[in-house]
Amino acid sequence: MDKILVSACLMGAKVRYDGRDNLLDHPVLKRWKQQGKLVMVCPESLGGLPTPRPPAETQCRFPILITTRDGQDVTPEFLAGAETTLKIAQQQNVCCALMKSRSPSCGNNQIYDGSFSGNLTYAPGVAADELIRNGIPVFNEHQLEDLIRFVEEQTEAA
Repeated sequence: MDKILVSACLMGAKVRYDGRDNLLDHPVLKRWKQQGKLVMVCPESLGGLPTPRPPAETQCRFPILITTRDGQDVTPEFLAGAETTLKIAQQQNVCCALMKSRSPSCGNNQIYDGSFSGNLTYAPGVAADELIRNGIPVFNEHQLEDLIRFVEEQTEAA
């Protein structure tokens, strides 16, 4: 049985920076959870950041720099969380991941640009990037139908 890594906030865990969740109420996700297919992670919590915490955005990708609005460097925590997330994904032998869009950790396509003004840039978050670079496809909550199709194809091929 293939497992799916999933951002804990999407499953209702109150681990967002503001102490809230991003619950995705979807019957397939509920079924997968009941079947024990989901491996829930919050890379930022795994990296040692508290909840709630100040919002953070990626200021620079090369070299990576992630700061809070007041300039506190939280890059080490984000990198530690990304590494731990990858280890968990590998240990659990996940086929793919469902992660929160636009997050500086979990965004797979776009993240906020570092200006704290709501502007987006095309780049992955650090945890999503770590998974992608290690061959684990990452989907976001707006790509749920693509994820479901991918998982079904993996199951049929097995």
